[in-house]
This record gives sequence, C-alpha cells and structure tokens, in this order.
Amino acid sequence: MELIWYAVFALLLVGYFALEGFDLGVGLLLPLVGRDGPARDRMVAAMAPFVLANEVWLVAVAGTLFGVYPTLEGEVLFGLYPLVVAMLLAWVVRDAGLWFRRRADGARWRSFWDAMITLGSLGLAFGWGVALYAAATGFGSALSHPVGLLLGVVVTLLFAWHGWTFLGWRAPETAGITRSGRALALSGTAAALPAAAVVGGALPYLLEHSAPSPTLSVLSVMVLPFAPVMVIAQVWVWRTFRPGKGPVRTLSFF
Repeated sequence: MELIWYAVFALLLVGYFALEGFDLGVGLLLPLVGRDGPARDRMVAAMAPFVLANEVWLVAVAGTLFGVYPTLEGEVLFGLYPLVVAMLLAWVVRDAGLWFRRRADGARWRSFWDAMITLGSLGLAFGWGVALYAAATGFGSALSHPVGLLLGVVVTLLFAWHGWTFLGWRAPETAGITRSGRALALSGTAAALPAAAVVGGALPYLLEHSAPSPTLSVLSVMVLPFAPVMVIAQVWVWRTFRPGKGPVRTLSFF
C-alpha cells in the first residue's frame, strides 16, 4: 500500500509540473511575448481553459502529502514557512490577476493585473525550484543556498520554455512560432524532470514516513475512486480546447 500511494504522489507532483508549468510559463512570458494589450489577451485566452483543471493537481498533491505523509507536514510548513507563505501569496496574486484583468476597461488597469500575473507566476516557478531543493536536502538552509536558488532559476526557465511551446501549439499567431503536440510533450517532460528527480530520490524517505497501513487503506477507499474523474476531466479539457477547435477567444471569466 505504501508503494501504491508513493506512486500516486509522484504522479500527481510530476503531473502538476508538466501541466501547470505551461500556465506559469505563459504568465512569465506576458511582458516579453505580449507586445500589446490584444496580444496579451490572446495569451491569457490560450491558457484560460486549462488553468482551473491544472490547479486541481496542486490541491491533490497537498492533500496526498498531508494525508499519506502526515509526519512531513511540520517539516514542510515550519521548515519552509517563509517560502510556503510567499508561494501562497504568489498563487493568490497570479489568480487575482487572471480574474480581475478584464473586470474593468482601461490600459492601466489591464497592465497592472498583467504585471500581477507575471509576478505571481515568477514567485511560484522560482519557489517550486527552491522547494524541490529543500525537499532533496532535508529542509535545511535551502532558502539561502546557492544551489537552491539556482534550481529556482532553472525551474523558472523550464516553465518559460514550456509556456512558449504551449503558445506555439495553441496560439501560434501570438507566439510567432508553430509547435506540434510532440514538442509540447517534450517541453512538459523537461519541466517535470526536476520534480521527478527529487521524488524519485526520496523514495526510501517517503516510504519510511508513510502513514500506517490502516490509514492508507481508508484513504484508498475514500480517494482513489475519484481519480478517474480527474483524469476524464483532463482528457475532456484537452480534447475540447485543442488546436483546430476554433479561434482562441478570451473566456468571460478571464
């Protein structure tokens, strides 16, 4: 049972990096690729149908972490308290930018919230790199260690590349390039590599800190039956909003 839940946790974390990575990457590229207001509108519209579905993976990762590895909760929340708070604030700022950028007219209003999307995306991308280094080194001095900071930069660049590839696949007229589904899968794999490496190396540590088998059995009965629903929802989103299903338009809520 411990191995099954380890596999579930690893899949959720890697899946989050591969999927949410392009959302954050598009946010990072807003001031670089979005040369004007309409271009930025198209960039946000390209990723808008995927945002909420991708964030479900993060909720699932957090739920699995605290349910399956309860003894790690204190290490994560208290050992990385400043980083966790900063990433939560970045998440709120990024999503607030997505929701509020079209709630009023005016170039200054849009520019402000576009900047919040970029700032929040940067905070999340960089924070994830630092958090991965912390997880790989026992939640020590990752917040100030040069290698942790470097990994934050690497993850940020990987997400930006993934976002650029996504735009070339979903909205090539905006990105100025055309990318295939295979190229998007490749960039998604690259974006998920740091998470896969860390969770793979942490196998013995995670198995040692798993919840008791009766607890895992109860979680299996309560949670695993809903896993196919999440997978089906993801498949529906990608089939519905894949290229060739009509022009990219800004959704009313984004």
